[in-house]
Amino acid sequence: MTMEDGRVATLVMQWQQEYGRSHLPWQQSLDPYRIWLSEIMLQQTQVRTVLDYFPRFLERFADVRTLAAASQDEVLSMWSGLGYYSRARNLHRCAQQVVAAHDGVFPSSVLALEALPGIGRSTAGAIAAFCFGERAPILDANVRRVLTRLLGFGEDLAVASNERKLWQRATDLLPNNQLTQAMPRYTQGMMDLGAMVCLPRRPLCGQCPLQSECRALQQGAQEMYPVRTRKLVRRSEAWWLLVLRDGQGRVWLQRRVSRGIWAGLYCVPVFLRYQDLVDHPLWSIALNRVEQPSFLHVLTHRDLHLHPVLAHAAQPVVMSADEGAWLSAQEWRQLGLPAPVRKLLEEAA
Repeated sequence: MTMEDGRVATLVMQWQQEYGRSHLPWQQSLDPYRIWLSEIMLQQTQVRTVLDYFPRFLERFADVRTLAAASQDEVLSMWSGLGYYSRARNLHRCAQQVVAAHDGVFPSSVLALEALPGIGRSTAGAIAAFCFGERAPILDANVRRVLTRLLGFGEDLAVASNERKLWQRATDLLPNNQLTQAMPRYTQGMMDLGAMVCLPRRPLCGQCPLQSECRALQQGAQEMYPVRTRKLVRRSEAWWLLVLRDGQGRVWLQRRVSRGIWAGLYCVPVFLRYQDLVDHPLWSIALNRVEQPSFLHVLTHRDLHLHPVLAHAAQPVVMSADEGAWLSAQEWRQLGLPAPVRKLLEEAA
């Protein structure tokens, strides 16, 4: 008897039905729009955070046509605080493409889903499996951990050919029968195992339905998997933020460039050195300057040490619209702002 004979799939589905998650709001529907939205939100974001954002987002954008018709600023505003804002921009582009190319109906095949902006192979597999019962694997971080431990797959996943091998092994383990019911149950089961049992550190192997099959457990080497030699390089940076208000209480905001940290969001002027701030023309009109305590904002690949400076603009102030805009609290609250900047403005309002 091999793992590919359906035993693994059966064990996972039985476990999911008894112990897995079934209360999450996106599990209450097979609507591809809701499944797609949840999958995008859950990338690099914890479930408890998404539970706050998901209903608010749906309240504002009830379906793919509503989302497609919205402005990017509206979408970024609703996304503000979730981070990884390229997800929101791709979400908006994807909705527009679904409406333009597919008449507002999500395609049902993995290949067609993958062709849409922001949908990779694993997200496409999840949508196809949950909504259409397609025999398609997923390989997000949690499932990758489950599979590499189960299979004792010790090859370096930083090498593309090894990643392809794991995709094939993931495909081999999928259910073969009654796919409309089996694929959603199995896919959710693999996700749940990774989130609830097969933890990165100190996995709860005694609660795992696959413990009799797991090669990593047999080796006593669970935490050695998965293997990936290329490590994320973190950097630390200091940013100076100028929070400049005019006589009407409006704040000066600029849209950041379309690439890099906080790409496309509105933001107070940012300077990488204190001297750059002092040398900027804005500094000459900034009165009553108050340096606020610095604070740390942690991103996946950066530690940002933010140094806010609050100031009032000398009167009268005329500035180019190409450089930014003076915006009231009512106006900037409707825009996409980085979470720490939004918090700064709220506290200073």
